[in-house]
Amino acid sequence: MPPEPRSACPTQPYPPSLVGLRLLHTADWHLGHTLHGIERTYEHEKLIRWVLDTIERELVDVVLIAGDVFDGANPPTDAQAVWYRFLVDAWRRVPHLQIVVTGGNHDSAARLDATDPFLRAMERLHVFGGVAHRDGKPDFERLVVPLCDRSGVVVAHVAAVPFLRAAETGAGTEDAVAAGTCRFFGSVLEVARGRCAPGQALLAMGHLYLVGAKISELSERHLVVGNQSAVTHDLFPQDVAYAALGHLHLAQTIGGRENIRYAGSLLPLSLKERLYQHEVVLVDLEGAVTTRIRSLAIPHFLDILRVPAEDEAAPVEQVLSELGRLARRGPGPDAARPLLEVCARVERPEPMLRQLVEEALVGKEARLARLGVEMSGTARALGDVEAKPLAEMQPEQVFLRKWERECGTAPSADVLVAFHELLDLVNQEQP
Repeated sequence: MPPEPRSACPTQPYPPSLVGLRLLHTADWHLGHTLHGIERTYEHEKLIRWVLDTIERELVDVVLIAGDVFDGANPPTDAQAVWYRFLVDAWRRVPHLQIVVTGGNHDSAARLDATDPFLRAMERLHVFGGVAHRDGKPDFERLVVPLCDRSGVVVAHVAAVPFLRAAETGAGTEDAVAAGTCRFFGSVLEVARGRCAPGQALLAMGHLYLVGAKISELSERHLVVGNQSAVTHDLFPQDVAYAALGHLHLAQTIGGRENIRYAGSLLPLSLKERLYQHEVVLVDLEGAVTTRIRSLAIPHFLDILRVPAEDEAAPVEQVLSELGRLARRGPGPDAARPLLEVCARVERPEPMLRQLVEEALVGKEARLARLGVEMSGTARALGDVEAKPLAEMQPEQVFLRKWERECGTAPSADVLVAFHELLDLVNQEQP
C-alpha cells in the first residue's frame, strides 16, 4: 500500500510574523550518546529546554533537524523520552510551528518512520527516517514538504532527504556512489522546484559529507556506504535558497556559500570537540530568497576540562600537581559536574598511574572521563605499546589495521565498500 501524501499546511490563522518565514536549522542531536561511558541525559534535557525557549523567543516558524536524532539504531528509553517530550512540548508551546526531521547515519530509519503517522496526525510534524519506495522505486514526491507562513499560505517547499544508503545511491566506486547521490538529490529537488510557485523558496536538507568540510575524526563515523567525500556543494543549485546539512559536528559553511551550512552538533561528542563553538542557525526568508542568516551560540551546560590544558601530554609529576589545584567538590548533582581528560607522559610503564590520578581527584569537582597515556619513544619501542586504545578507534580504523596486518597491503576500494555496507547493516539492526 503506497504511503499517504503529505498534507497541506494548516489553515487556522496565526499571529503575524516579523519576516516571511524564519527557520531554525539544527542537526546531530545524538540523543543517548555516552562519552567514555558517561551518559549525557542531563545535558540533553538542558539543551532541549534551551532549544524550546529559543524557538519561542526568536519567533521561529520552522525547525529543520538534519539527521542523527539518536546516537544509535537502538537508543535507550531515556533518549526516546527526551525526543518525544521535545516534539509534544514544541507542538503545544508554539501553535504555528512546523518541524521537519530527516534521519541520519546513526539513526534507525525504521524506528523514526514508525512514529510518522502519529506525528502527522498532530499536524505540522514531518519525519523522514529513510526513503520510502513505491512500485520498487524511490518515492521522491513524498520527500517534499510545503512550508507555510503564519497565515497558512505556502511560501516554501523543502526537499527533505534523509541519509542515503546503497539502495538509493547504488554501490561501487567512490565516484559511482557520489554520482548516485547527486542523481537522487537532483530528482527530489526537481519535484520541489516543480511545486514552487513564483515567489516561493526552494529549500533542501541533507545528511552527507561534502568536499572541503572539516571533520572530527574521533567522533564521527565515516559514511557507511563508500566514501562520499567526492560530492561537492554544486549538489545544491543556485536557486536553492538554503541547504540545511547534518553529519559533521563542527558548524561551518561550505564552498564560500553562506546558505549551504552544517549546523554542527548540539554538544561535544568527543573530548576534542570541547573547543568547538556549538550553535544553531536562524534563517530568514522573504519570498524566494534568504535575507538574513545568523548563528546562535549554545550555552555550555557541562564543562569539559583537560590536564594539562594544552593538547599534549605532561609528565606524571606535573599532572598530579595540576590535579591538586582543581576546584573542590561543591553542591549539586553528579550529572552536572565537569568531565575531565587527563593526559600523562611516562618514560616506562606505570601500573599505578590510574590509582594515583583517582586519589588526586578525591574531593574534587571534576569527574575523570579519560586517562590517556603517552609513552616516550624509547618506552614504546621496548614495550611495543599500542599508541591508541582500541575503544577510541573507529570500526574502519580497526578493519584497516587488521587487513594490513593479515594481508600486508591496504584493502581495495571494492572491499572497503563491502565493509561499509556490512557495517551499515549492523548499525541498523533492530532488537
